[in-house]
Amino acid sequence: MASLQASALGLLPTSTSSSSCCSSRKINAAIHVPKLPKAPFSVPKIPTTRKLIDELNNIRVDGLTSTIPVLQNINFTTTPFVDDIKAQNSIAFATTQLYSLLEAVADRVEMHANIGKQRDNWNTLFLNSINMITLTAATMAGVAAIGGAGMPLLALKLSSTLLYSAATGMLLGKNKIQPSQLAEEQRNATRLFKQLQSQIKTMLALGATTEEDVKDVMQRVLALDRAYPLPLLGAMLDKFPAKFEPATWWPSHQVLQKKTKSHERKQRGNNGWSEELEVEMRDIVEVVKRNDSKDYERLGNLVLKINKILSISGPLLTGIAAVGSACVGNGSWAAIVAVAAGALATTANAFQHGGQVGMVFEMYRNNGGFFQLLQETIEATLDEGDLEKRENGELFEMKVALQLGRSLSQLRELSRKSNSYRLDGTTIDEFASKLF
Repeated sequence: MASLQASALGLLPTSTSSSSCCSSRKINAAIHVPKLPKAPFSVPKIPTTRKLIDELNNIRVDGLTSTIPVLQNINFTTTPFVDDIKAQNSIAFATTQLYSLLEAVADRVEMHANIGKQRDNWNTLFLNSINMITLTAATMAGVAAIGGAGMPLLALKLSSTLLYSAATGMLLGKNKIQPSQLAEEQRNATRLFKQLQSQIKTMLALGATTEEDVKDVMQRVLALDRAYPLPLLGAMLDKFPAKFEPATWWPSHQVLQKKTKSHERKQRGNNGWSEELEVEMRDIVEVVKRNDSKDYERLGNLVLKINKILSISGPLLTGIAAVGSACVGNGSWAAIVAVAAGALATTANAFQHGGQVGMVFEMYRNNGGFFQLLQETIEATLDEGDLEKRENGELFEMKVALQLGRSLSQLRELSRKSNSYRLDGTTIDEFASKLF
C-alpha cells in the first residue's frame, strides 16, 4: 500500500511490471468496499390519516382528555371534492347521451327527407299514369261506338274495360294512402326533427346538461315518431278521420308539468315577469283560441269533406265507365256513359291529386297543432307559481311574438284589442298569427 502511494506521488520509478501490479491493486481496492455499519436507530412509521386524526382528537392535558371539535366533524366518505367529481361525471355521461340522440335525430332527418321525396314522386307518377289510362280507355270506347263490328269491336271494348278496371283499382289504392298527404307528413317531420336537432346543439353548446334533458329529448323523439310514422302498413295515420283534429307531435309533459308545480307565488324575484305581461299573454291565448284555432278547424273540416267526396267519386266514375264500355254496341247510351264517366273521373283525379287536397288537409292539421302547442305552452307557463322556475318573461314574450310573426309592439297592440273585446265587446278583425 505504501509503494502504491509512493508511486502515485512520483517518488518511485515506474515500470511495466510495477504499473500492472498497481493497476491490479487499484481494481481490488475499488471492488472491496468496506460495508457501512447499520444505523443504531429505526425510522418510525408514519401513521395513517385516520390514526393521526384519532391521536390528535385524544390529547391529554394534565391527565384530562381534550377533543378537538374541528377534527371530530370531518367526513371522509363525502367531501366537496368527491361531490364535484360525481357531478362532472354525471354531466359528461349526459353529454355523451345527448350526442347519441343527436346522431339518431340527424339520421331521422335524412330518412324523412328521402321518403318525403319518394312519396311526392308517387303522387306525380300515379296522377299522370291514371289520367293517361282513363283517357285512353275513353278514346277506345268512343272509337268502338263510332264504328266497328266483329273482332275489332270486341277488342276495343275489352281493352277499354280492362283499362277502366285498372284505373279503378289504382285510384282505390291511391285514395287510400293519399300520397300528397304522406309527402306533407314527411316534410313536417323533417322540419320538426331539424328544429329538435338545433335545440340539442344549443344544449350542448351551453353545457351543464342533466339526465332530465336527456329524458326530455328522448320523449320528444318518440313523440315525433308516433306523430309522423314512416311505414305504411299498420302504422299509417288515418287519412279520413271522423272530424278534423290538430296534429300532436310533442309529449304531454314537454311543457311544465301541472302535477308538480307549486301554486304559491314565491317572492324571490320577478324573473322578467309582471302582472301586465301575464295579462298580455292571457289575452294572446284568447285571440288564438277565438280566431286562429277555430278558423283552421273550420277549414280543416271543409277540406276533409271535399277529399272524402273526391276519393269516392274517382273510383266510382271509372267503375261506371268500365261497365259502360263493356256494353258498347248495345245502344248509344253505353258509349255516352263510358266516355262521359271517364272524362269526369279524369277531372276528379286531376283536381284531387293534382291540387293535392290531402296535402292541404295535412297542412291545416299541422297549423292547428302549432296553435295548440302555443296555447299549452303559455298556459302552463302562467300556471307555474314560482317565477324563478319560469322562462325569463321578456325572452318568453319575444319568442311568442316571433312565433306569431309580430313585433313586440304589434303583440302588445293585439293584447289591447283582446282586452277591449273582453270589456267592451269590440270585434277583433285580425288573427293572432301573421305567418299563416
